[in-house]
Parts: sequence; C-alpha cells; structure tokens
Amino acid sequence: MDDLLHKNYAKKITGTDLSLKDTWYLPHHPVFHLQKPDKVRVVFDCSARYHGTSLNDQLLQGPDLTNTLVGVRTRFRQEPVAFMLDIEAMFYQVQVQPSNCNYLRFLWWPGSDLEKEPEEYRMLVHLFGGVSSPSCANYALKKTTDHNREDFDAAAVETVKQNFYVDDCLHSVATNTQAVCLAGQLCELLSEGGFSPTKWISNSREVINSVPESGRAPSVKDLDLNKNLALTEKALGIQWNVQADTFSFKITSQEKPATRRGILSIVSSIYDPLGFVSSCILPAKSSLQDLCLKGLGWDDQIPELSKHKWQA
Repeated sequence: MDDLLHKNYAKKITGTDLSLKDTWYLPHHPVFHLQKPDKVRVVFDCSARYHGTSLNDQLLQGPDLTNTLVGVRTRFRQEPVAFMLDIEAMFYQVQVQPSNCNYLRFLWWPGSDLEKEPEEYRMLVHLFGGVSSPSCANYALKKTTDHNREDFDAAAVETVKQNFYVDDCLHSVATNTQAVCLAGQLCELLSEGGFSPTKWISNSREVINSVPESGRAPSVKDLDLNKNLALTEKALGIQWNVQADTFSFKITSQEKPATRRGILSIVSSIYDPLGFVSSCILPAKSSLQDLCLKGLGWDDQIPELSKHKWQA
C-alpha cells in the first residue's frame, strides 16, 4: 500500500471530495505466491457486489486488443536469437480520467497504522481485476507506437504491435546485432509511453549485456555471462531452456485416485497451448471420453482395463 502511494498510483482524498455522493468503494486483499514468499500483490475486487451490482457490471470491456497466444509463441520460435521482457506494473502505468477516479475509492489506515481510524483514498490508474483494464492498457501501448513510429525503426514498432501478450513480450530475430539494436530501441520506445521494460532474458549474452543490470531478470543479475546460460525460465507458462533454446514440461507427480475426477485433474494440470505433448495427452483424454460414455460418475472406480491403460 505504501508503494501505491509513493509511486502516485493512489492518493488520499481530502477537502470537498470527501462529501461527494457519486462514488464507489472497492474492497481489497493481499495475494501471495508460493514461489515468491517475499512478494505481496494488492488486489482490488472490482467484482464485489453492493445492492446487486459491481464496478465491473458498470464497465464496458472494450475491444480485445490482445495478440493471440499461439501467434506470439510461434514467432518466438521463428529465429535463433530469442529474448523476453515484461512491462513493470503495466496497468498502473495507464491513468484513469480524473473524473472517474471516485469510482476507485478504498479505505486504508494512515501510515499503515491499524490503531488509527481508516481514511479514504482513490486509485488514479487502471486496476488488475477491472474488466476494462486489459483493453485500455493495450490501447495505450499500441498508441505509444503510433505516436512515435517516425522516430523508431519499423522492427521496434512491429515488435510492440505483434509480440506482446498483455505485458509480456516474446520475440526472436536472426542475429545478435539485430537483437541488441532492437533491445535498445524497445527500451526507448516504451519509455515514451511511460512503460518500463524489465526482466530481460535472452539466449544471447550480447543482448543481456546490452541491458542495464537493473532491467535484467533476477536469474541473470548475478550470473557469470562467460559461462553457460544454464537457466530455465517461464515463457508464457511453458518452461524455456535458455541455453538450448528449447521448450520443456515439468510434470509434478500427483497421487490422485483412478477416477474420472482424478484423471481429469492430472490431465488438466499440463499446460500445452501449442500441442507439443498432445501425443501423450490425447490418449488420456480419449480414456476420459470412454469413461464418460460408460456413464461412470466422477468418483466411481473405473474398470480394470481402463485403469491399466491410464497407469500405462
């Protein structure tokens, strides 16, 4: 919360604004990640209802300006020199019209002191969880390229337009020289729109070296770049072996009962949007289909023949 106020993403409400009637208040809660125990994300619940309605009910979603997942991922595999980056707190870099900020009010304790009376604040930027936020943020990102296309190479402009999936950019080019030049142009172009590229990672040492250490992914900040880039990073949900430039799958062994529910749970846990391991997944899905046709319930024991096929 202190970070939101320090970076001017939110502001305390004072004076006559406190008495305004046409307002909306958002509940909020912290979200933790098991793999990032030191990080807390503040989530404002835009779907919370009061008198039968919510903020999201009153917002238009806007056009879907997000590039396709398959397209971004496929272009990432197209050339030998690959890199990834993301935009730091992308939604928070796009401001909301001041006249609409009173619909983004929330309560918080001054100085985070829970002994004091809560005070009123309002967000000044688009929120994670707001139904209109992805469209507005994507529009702002693409508008940045339109406003500055004359000052940058066509490659940088097209990268922003085609190779971002919301706040994640995955791209590949033919040579190290192209990649280094493109990385510099992207940093300058994005900064023109107030966007800060961060968490750079590449299978090219030259690309990583060209990016300030503060902008690199945590896994390469303290890495000796003279040695092998023996890293595995998440590339839109799939494991990317940086050195080998290959995708892989990390399957966690799960003790689930041999029932329709247990089998579906394991099959659904494998994220494979491009169908790389469909030869393994489709037979399991076929088994599920057979069990469904047999009329078995979700927790019924399956026939021995089907069980052996599943275990195999």
